[in-house]
Amino acid sequence: MNPLILLVDDNAEILDFIETNLKDNYEIIKAYDGQEALSVLTTHPVQLIVSDVMMPVMDGFELCQKVKSNLEFCHLPFILLTAKNTLQSKLEGLELGADAYIEKPFSPKHLKMQIVSLLTNRNNIKEHFINTPFSLLKSISHTKEDERFLEKLNTIILEHVQEEELDVELLARYLNMSRPTFYRKIKAISNLTPNELINITKLKKAATLLEEGNLNISIISEQVGYSSPKIFVSNFQKQFGITPTEYINPNKNK
Repeated sequence: MNPLILLVDDNAEILDFIETNLKDNYEIIKAYDGQEALSVLTTHPVQLIVSDVMMPVMDGFELCQKVKSNLEFCHLPFILLTAKNTLQSKLEGLELGADAYIEKPFSPKHLKMQIVSLLTNRNNIKEHFINTPFSLLKSISHTKEDERFLEKLNTIILEHVQEEELDVELLARYLNMSRPTFYRKIKAISNLTPNELINITKLKKAATLLEEGNLNISIISEQVGYSSPKIFVSNFQKQFGITPTEYINPNKNK
């Protein structure tokens, strides 16, 4: 599936123009003001927003502010399009959390490049977190809201790291979120299911314990909630491309 992009503008011709230039690479959904856009976000797995500034009912600045202050949506890249070309207008958009600000009339190629850059950068950050033992969970955050959420989530997982039964239901309850909302948020911000994120967080904790060098692999596997050292070693190698022993001593097999 191509990424789903939400286009927001009260001018149908402009929406059609942008859609025509993006539809070969992206799925498109459209809204005609900020209020309608917020409704779309609650029902569709949008991955990026492109919004005009000047609109009735709710303008692009207010939409951006509401998206970036809402925990469920604040991770979404947000591009503002506007005929306002003053420095003050640009600063206002960026202060509200917009990731890019493009002046009208704009080049479709420029818009495409901004979209590719934002989505590629987000995916690279997610992949680095997934594949690197020492990369912290909060490294995939792009807003203060997300950083606080991820730090709290990481703390909760580590507090219960020895519990094999730690799952989506428990985490959602600890975070006072519904299960569907929690699942959607984790999937969108990390490309992982909550259970995959729990497992990776446990393995990263194991990597920290391995670096400290005070415990053997059997004890570490137990401390991060694995019933079997063999399963722990297998999961560690599958996730990071290296065994726990090789992680402790990278020169062992040379």
